[in-house]
Amino acid sequence: MTWQDDLAAFARERGPALVGYARLLTGDTAAAEDLVQEAIVRAWSRRRSGGDITWLEAYVRRAVLNGWVDDVRRERAWRDRAHLLVDDPATPSPEGTTVDRARVARALDRLSPRERACTVLRHYDDLTIPEIARRLDLSEGAVKRYLSDGARRLSRLLGVADDLDTEDLSTTNGGPR
Repeated sequence: MTWQDDLAAFARERGPALVGYARLLTGDTAAAEDLVQEAIVRAWSRRRSGGDITWLEAYVRRAVLNGWVDDVRRERAWRDRAHLLVDDPATPSPEGTTVDRARVARALDRLSPRERACTVLRHYDDLTIPEIARRLDLSEGAVKRYLSDGARRLSRLLGVADDLDTEDLSTTNGGPR
């Protein structure tokens, strides 16, 4: 009996059980079949002459598991780095950016002076809460409250619809509310 006959007999006898095992790992029959095929090739290339079938099946199962773990790691590494290689096709147009800035400016006008100051210092100047508190001579708790109130109000003004309610934006006095 040649090694090809041994391989064919092994694949015929143990193949379905090995594919079932691999399918439990991958969740996909085609991927499981590919994984088993690669594992059998690896095992057969390292097979000792006259090696026992139990040893061979154990080796293939281990190769299936290692292959699957390697694939998961490779996929995760790719997912973690893929964004670095791809250009963002959805670059906003200058007109869209201008409209967005105008909407944000009008929404900021609806905030109280302290809400607006805290929001701008936090999100535009990228200051921390303690830095904002020192700069505005407020307590950190007050800064957090102004940021929270301002964020809620901006979310309502900007996040509800594409077109802001004209009644909501008609008054832009910027005074306390």
